[in-house]
Amino acid sequence: MDIDFKEYQLSCELRGHEDDVRGICVCDNVGIATSSRDKSVRFWSLDPSDKRKYLSSKILFGHTSFVGPLTWISPNEEFPEGGIVSGGMDTMVLVWDLRTGEKVRTLKGHQLQVTGVALDNEDIVSSSVDCTLRRWKNGQQVESWEAHNAPIQAVTRLPSGELVSGSSDTTLKLWRGKTCAHTFVGHTAPIRLWTLTGQVLMEMVGHTAIVYSVDYHASGLIVSGSEDRFAKIWKDGVCVQSIEHPGCVWDAKFLESGDILTACSDGVIRIWTLQPDKFADPLELDAYASELSSYKNSRKRVGGLKLEDLPGLEALQIPGSNDGQTKIVREGDNGVAYSWNMKEQKWDKIGEVVDGPDDGMNRPVLDGIQYDYVFDVDIGDGEPIRKLPYNRSDNPYDAADKWLLKENLPLSYRQQIVEFILQNTGQRDFNPNPSFRDPYTGCNSNTFHNFVYITVMSAKPTFKHIPKKGMLVFDAAQFDGILKKITEFNNALLSDSEKKDLSLTELEISRLAAVVKILKDTSHYHSSSFADVDISLLLKLLKSWPLAMIFPVIDVLRMIILHPDGARLLLKNVENENDVLMEMIKKVTTNPAIPANLLTSIRAVSNLFKNSNNHNWLQKNRCEILDAFSSCYSSPNKNLQLSYTTLILNYAVLLIEKKDEEGQSQVLSAALEIAEEEKIEADSKFRALVAIGSLVSSLNLTFIFVLCSDGLFT
Repeated sequence: MDIDFKEYQLSCELRGHEDDVRGICVCDNVGIATSSRDKSVRFWSLDPSDKRKYLSSKILFGHTSFVGPLTWISPNEEFPEGGIVSGGMDTMVLVWDLRTGEKVRTLKGHQLQVTGVALDNEDIVSSSVDCTLRRWKNGQQVESWEAHNAPIQAVTRLPSGELVSGSSDTTLKLWRGKTCAHTFVGHTAPIRLWTLTGQVLMEMVGHTAIVYSVDYHASGLIVSGSEDRFAKIWKDGVCVQSIEHPGCVWDAKFLESGDILTACSDGVIRIWTLQPDKFADPLELDAYASELSSYKNSRKRVGGLKLEDLPGLEALQIPGSNDGQTKIVREGDNGVAYSWNMKEQKWDKIGEVVDGPDDGMNRPVLDGIQYDYVFDVDIGDGEPIRKLPYNRSDNPYDAADKWLLKENLPLSYRQQIVEFILQNTGQRDFNPNPSFRDPYTGCNSNTFHNFVYITVMSAKPTFKHIPKKGMLVFDAAQFDGILKKITEFNNALLSDSEKKDLSLTELEISRLAAVVKILKDTSHYHSSSFADVDISLLLKLLKSWPLAMIFPVIDVLRMIILHPDGARLLLKNVENENDVLMEMIKKVTTNPAIPANLLTSIRAVSNLFKNSNNHNWLQKNRCEILDAFSSCYSSPNKNLQLSYTTLILNYAVLLIEKKDEEGQSQVLSAALEIAEEEKIEADSKFRALVAIGSLVSSLNLTFIFVLCSDGLFT
């Protein structure tokens, strides 16, 4: 993708703090405020003699521990030169008068570290690790409420007036007063751009460690700061520049001009610019490059050991003292581990040692997370290549189970995946952890045994997979094959004199091709859109084409549902009296049902769960949908079994969230039917068990499950 972008260059450095700079606040055009682990807040004013630079004009002392979040009070009657609000590790929120540099208010109430401060008109709202949001008016607390189930990490006010809080419980919450108007769920590692209705417009993947800050500029650029030592600049969801720092980037902010401020753990604030006349001079740039180089050399470690301290290959001339003794030696720029083989009296090479957390910048990254390995897995059957992440500290059986569930793949692949992992990581002699307990059988082995195991599953189990969080979707598509099949069916209609009128025109075929092109380009889902006529064309085909020909059309619809704009347009056609999706479901489930239609339609309905805007429709039509597809679990088609159990599992997650006990009971009954079916595939049974466990946990029931080696479940 071609993106017109000029790279930022260092402009200047602001030095003065004696420890990590934790926060930055842009104070209109007046100056910059910064906070630090050194317990101070500093205010920086423009240097009148050098437009590139700022001077430290005030130092504000009052916190008794490190200072974090800041917000600016624009000049008013009380604060003629403006004010600053700061929050600290000391649980205090302090208000400062910038004219005098004095602390004018101390707001006490939080029990733990203050993590966010925001202005809501004349009120101050603060967030804390104590899980609460507090509102302060004229120095007094007027409201306090527990906003999340885990520490709150940030709070901000939107231009529309609502507050948004973000928490370690992986949710964002939109607040109107003390009322939560919406909870944004599903956040994992990447940076996300959301609509206010909870729809994910864009994910920005690239950082390899925790992201501490994100800021937006009117130009459309986004900047983020991370523990991985980089400030990354994003345009249209793509990282266009990574600026390396000699330490963690705690905060990053845009100035109105488009210049960027970064706060680093080395105690320095840096300003970066696109304007050549504000670039630092060559000596300053060389000094910064030298500083980066020195920092990286001082941090070079292998497996937590300094590379320069490791012995060379000559150390292998000394015999080991006991069988299995390990030794790490330096080979070039890497550390390599060897194990002493007492029987053969030689050192066996184990492999290259994985870097420690401070220097693992070259480790592979998937979805913004670093791993020891990321494998390309080709499972055949025309399926796309899948990415399998793995860390050497993982249990390979656990990793295989999680990956198969995430990728909607059969659990029958489990042993193959485990063997693949062990072979490609050099862990052929892997011994299962004896403390391991399978979450469903209770067995401490990773192989099958002849047993009958009885376990009581009481309320609130703590099993690894239960309760299930998040929805499963079917997001892989062979678009070329789908278009080819539609064209084939269209040619058949053209050659049939009685059905010729049902065929597509050349223009309509072109429109379908354009729709598929948009769906293929997932990197632009946040900005691409469809025309109403695109959706109307697909719906027309669903209604008019012969039943045996509509499954590729449903497959296109399945992918449209995962596109933000496509989902929006489709929703308009299900909320009116002519509910096209319910019509489709009734049509494809009419006996004798065609397996291809059932498969594509169940997958399309399953994909609806991804967008929270569809949840009310799914809840309202639950009975009809589940009844319509209820016979699919006994189908001999394993793909159809898996699709149906995915639908059941998604419904379990949704109805638990909605606290719909009547609906949960229906889904529990359907999941139990699957689990009791003798001929059901293992992967489908697994999803049914996850649904059962999640529902039992939610409904506060007690069940006795008996699982046998022959695959029967009672």
